[in-house]
Amino acid sequence: MSESVIRSKQAQREVNGISTEVVCTEFSNYIFVVLTQYGKIGTLISVTPDSRSNDLSTPTFSTKVLLGKDEPLTHVCAKNLAMFVSQESGNRPVLLGLALKDSSIDAIKQIKEMIKSCQVW
Repeated sequence: MSESVIRSKQAQREVNGISTEVVCTEFSNYIFVVLTQYGKIGTLISVTPDSRSNDLSTPTFSTKVLLGKDEPLTHVCAKNLAMFVSQESGNRPVLLGLALKDSSIDAIKQIKEMIKSCQVW
């Protein structure tokens, strides 16, 4: 029986004057990313690559809110933040905890860079 190894990294910095924390954890079957400006996990979203896509150059992703507010902006932010994580980890599904005060385009760009600094895949 092989041992499973769970790798995790975290980062904290100011994003547009708001303390922001990122925790990335790799499990054998998915990547778990928590992005918070409230100190809580917040809305939990599943982001999965769509296996029905015929065009491999432009993969599509499905989002599903598992817990929390199911709003259109939540899906947009989740896809934007988790898509590159899934692609760089071999199209693995991403479980995303999202609790943001600032979801502006500039903030999302800065948070993406934080995620890249916590890369565990």
